[in-house]
Amino acid sequence: MAEQSQIRKHLQEIFAAALASVDGRACVRNALRQHEYSSAHNVIAIGKAAPAMLQGALDELSYKINQGLLITKHGHAELDAFPKNIKLIEAGHPWPDQASLSAGKALLDFIKARPADSQLLFLISGGASSLVEVLSDDISLDELHKVNDWLLGSGLDIHAMNHVRKAISCIKGGRLAQQLDGRPALALLISDVPGDDPSTIGSGLLVAEILEQTEARLDLPGWIETLMQAGKPAPQAHDDCFDSISIEIIASLRDAKHAAAEKGRALGYEVYEHAATLGGDAVMLGRQLASELLAGPDVLHVWGGETTVRLPKQPGRGGRNQQLALAAAIELEGEEKLALLAAGTDGTDGPTDDAGALVDGQTLARAEAQGLDAETALNHADAGAFLAASGDLIQTGPTGTNVMDLMLGLKV
Repeated sequence: MAEQSQIRKHLQEIFAAALASVDGRACVRNALRQHEYSSAHNVIAIGKAAPAMLQGALDELSYKINQGLLITKHGHAELDAFPKNIKLIEAGHPWPDQASLSAGKALLDFIKARPADSQLLFLISGGASSLVEVLSDDISLDELHKVNDWLLGSGLDIHAMNHVRKAISCIKGGRLAQQLDGRPALALLISDVPGDDPSTIGSGLLVAEILEQTEARLDLPGWIETLMQAGKPAPQAHDDCFDSISIEIIASLRDAKHAAAEKGRALGYEVYEHAATLGGDAVMLGRQLASELLAGPDVLHVWGGETTVRLPKQPGRGGRNQQLALAAAIELEGEEKLALLAAGTDGTDGPTDDAGALVDGQTLARAEAQGLDAETALNHADAGAFLAASGDLIQTGPTGTNVMDLMLGLKV
């Protein structure tokens, strides 16, 4: 099956090209080259891609950086990789932990310690919602955990989840902008949300929430609504706390999809680059994408977006991309000369170190030979265990970026 192995190899190469196009280090470096700097900067980098983004700032500004604060996921950075004027804090993701609250305090302390005319450079990527938090005295870490657990298993999209997170936070929903006290700030953002809305990326630390997004009432438990009502009022878009802040999106899913399509063409394939940002239930979408792959011509499909999963009370191993990939593998069973890849561009899928999976027509046979059942794995949100047995999981490690998920289907 040399042809099948080549299909899998090419899909991995296409995914790698997409990641390279939105690399945080390169994107920050390129963005900063468009600006002129007359004074030194203080840099605050927050998110799963923050270490790479900070390296980009050091590449371009270097001696013009006075002090820096780096807040990222546990295991995503090494202090030795940064100069001594950079403080590193590692915190919890996707579940906030005590370190997330410590990071929130450090963030406010860092800003307050800067002179009133300091130039602040913010580098923000996905994951910030969990990694840094400041809570009111009325809300405990245990309650924050309870909210986050409910949200991650609710099936709500990122806009809805971040609306809840903003309401119970003292820094999200633009509240951090109030802490700047007029200090000029440039924020470079890597987008991990549909529509590249700055008010949703990282739960909008420096951007007011768009009211239209929250007009439709969410079906939330009463205890969550009570916590939301206890939160600090958020500033409005016209408030002067935003006057000194400039926001730029420097990388997005669209960029990654374009790069994947270009790599596919360079490898000799006809390409369908789907414009829509996908969402909805991971299992349903996996079946849909597999059907499109089976019914369509011999092409490379490039999709992107972010699905949701409703978790059972005791979920197994996996994440939304693994659920999607396994659902697709069931539809592709026995087929040849095709494969489908679904993976998070940040290198993680749910609470796992796997980015996603690359499945084909023999995925089910490989795992079922070890006594596993695909439908049972799906029902128990245990796709990761099944795909580990089939040898189809993808591990990339931290990628230095985070622009939602890519789904690539190739048929020859």
